[in-house]
Amino acid sequence: MWGVIAVSLFAAAAGLLAAGGAAAQTSGRDARSYAEDPKGSIELIDPKVLRVCADPGNLPFSNQAGQGFENKLAEFLAKKLGKELAYAYYPGATGFIRNTLNAHLCDVVLGIPQGDDLVQPTNPYYRTAYAVVYRAGSDLEGLKTLSDPRLNRDHRRIGLVANTPPGNVLARYGLLSSVKPYPLMIDTRFDSSSSDMIRDLRDGVIDCAILWGPIAGYYVKNSGGALKDELLLEDKGARMSFRIGMGVRHSDQDWKRDLNRFIAQNQDEIDRLLSDFGVPLVDEAGAPLAVGR
Repeated sequence: MWGVIAVSLFAAAAGLLAAGGAAAQTSGRDARSYAEDPKGSIELIDPKVLRVCADPGNLPFSNQAGQGFENKLAEFLAKKLGKELAYAYYPGATGFIRNTLNAHLCDVVLGIPQGDDLVQPTNPYYRTAYAVVYRAGSDLEGLKTLSDPRLNRDHRRIGLVANTPPGNVLARYGLLSSVKPYPLMIDTRFDSSSSDMIRDLRDGVIDCAILWGPIAGYYVKNSGGALKDELLLEDKGARMSFRIGMGVRHSDQDWKRDLNRFIAQNQDEIDRLLSDFGVPLVDEAGAPLAVGR
């Protein structure tokens, strides 16, 4: 669901992209028909339906046509749990959690960074990192750190979503004057900073683009060989990789345990699903994770 990890929120989800909120849209059964556990606390809205909170226009994560990897993960989860699937759609903007999960219009948010206290997180189901994307044939090939001296030559132009972790590293190396910033706070119904950045990269406006790994991998995979990417390594304590889980309401303990069980029992299938979308997976040491077929 989330597009980037914001520096100002640190492991809170980025993609809390600005605003304009349309009312959440729901499908399926009446969202007010809550199911209660034996102790009387609300868990799932309807135990027969997997209700997912999602952004309607935020590929490669999710969209209303069900084309994102979080849509596919939701389908897989619903099948494994023997539930119908329904969505509460809301732009990935300020108020997303308040107007979806906490409004009891849905029961789970996919793609929550570890440490986000707006929700109760499950165990992580993948770990990924920021990446640098460049044109095929570029002399930046093989670049893995932002300290690489090639970034400081020939008036390089570096694309970066503002207020994301790589910005701190670029500042440390005196490269902010080389940055072409793209806004973090946008309305995903109308704008896409990542697609604007990739267009500028293709057109030669910038020499490389620093993007959240799943976004970088998606554009590279669909570039027909025109683009390449490299995962960025941790740099002097600056985090480039983050663990990603699912988010539920703080009260929903049994539901969280069900989701943790699903993750543990289906990790190999989840890895393959993510890999099919070009999501670069890393292990706890930050090294690329080999995915078995």
